[in-house]
Amino acid sequence: MRIVKKLIGVVLMFFGVIWFLQGINVLPGSFMTGQIRWAIYGGIAFLVGLLVLVWTSRKPRSVPPASI
Repeated sequence: MRIVKKLIGVVLMFFGVIWFLQGINVLPGSFMTGQIRWAIYGGIAFLVGLLVLVWTSRKPRSVPPASI
């Protein structure tokens, strides 16, 4: 399951970069080209992907032994 979450994070970051670059008119050839809305969506997608990647890469906390 951890691999799937990391893959989702990477895909979100990838599409976020593409949307951002199209939104700021760097990558032409799409209906998104030059639309600032897509630059914002791309930035958000990139940040969410980064957060997913960081969240899934964290080591799980060790649970202290139960005291009896």
